[in-house]
Amino acid sequence: MLEKEINYLKKYLPSDKLDEGIKRLNNGEPVQYIVGNVEFYGYTLDVDSRVLIPRRETEELVEEVIKRSKSFNNPVIIDVGTGSGAIAISLSKELDTHVFASDISLDAIEVANKNINKTNANITLLRGDMLKPYIEDNIKVDIIVSNPPYIKEDENIEEIVKNNEPHLALYAKNNGLEFYESILKDASKVLNNKYLIAFEIGNT
Repeated sequence: MLEKEINYLKKYLPSDKLDEGIKRLNNGEPVQYIVGNVEFYGYTLDVDSRVLIPRRETEELVEEVIKRSKSFNNPVIIDVGTGSGAIAISLSKELDTHVFASDISLDAIEVANKNINKTNANITLLRGDMLKPYIEDNIKVDIIVSNPPYIKEDENIEEIVKNNEPHLALYAKNNGLEFYESILKDASKVLNNKYLIAFEIGNT
């Protein structure tokens, strides 16, 4: 039995829903989707099967961007492929600043918008593929942050991830490098002279 996950169920589910939640857990559904939220960087964010579940590794990315952002004066920050909005919300709240966030998925935009309203974060949401919405709107930025899909199409991953989380947010062509290459190819069109590009990357 998964003690940590069951304790999470007990924390967020009413007692009359607990047995059903444990059954779903035993059937291979992520605990975060069962309760409908995830704890990320001190914020409780809504998640469901339309978006990737934010993970501890992504909190480390947020920590690093916060640290390095101090070398900028009121930096313009964009979160590319925002999903649930976890990165953008954490940066906006922790730095007390406006952040742009984008995603190609309308489902993800809907979830992110819900979390933005829930946390009262100062974020402008854009819909589009990678850097295209920023290029189209002539937005110039100092910091690009992204946790793009980076799993190789033929890579073996945990069944609980493969069977539940959106493949649009998981898999990338060209040996997992597709979206890094897309961002780097167009980065010069949106970046100011001094800049930071911060990616989460998989094992290579």
